[in-house]
Amino acid sequence: MEYQVFEITPVPKPRQTRSSRWKKTAGDERYYAFKDEIRSANVSVPECGYHVLFVLKMPLSWSKKKKNAMRWMPHQQTPDKDNLEKALLDAMFKQDCHVWDGRCSKLWGDKGLIVLITGINTGYISDFLQKEIAD
Repeated sequence: MEYQVFEITPVPKPRQTRSSRWKKTAGDERYYAFKDEIRSANVSVPECGYHVLFVLKMPLSWSKKKKNAMRWMPHQQTPDKDNLEKALLDAMFKQDCHVWDGRCSKLWGDKGLIVLITGINTGYISDFLQKEIAD
């Protein structure tokens, strides 16, 4: 397995409307800046066997005690993990339909990070299917 850590704050994919073409919201601007940052950092996700950890920064309003308790704990509120993954894949690929196997998680941290773990064995999928077909 191989690990890559990118000091890029994760941003979810915003809802695109027809007016998004000419009327950019703050979310749209953050998303386009995120796409530029991903491309300039040469982030590349394989078509299978990856795990992306989205580390989201803890709010400044939290106490030191709460920050210590929540560090590396699951992030269980918005933005959704699928919107974070969608933003990442859309930033890298014009068409991401060839990506067929991947996992993503989101955690609390001191700063925004994207950790990409690649080289995860996906052989268990074919082993399972061969066993099921053989039975």
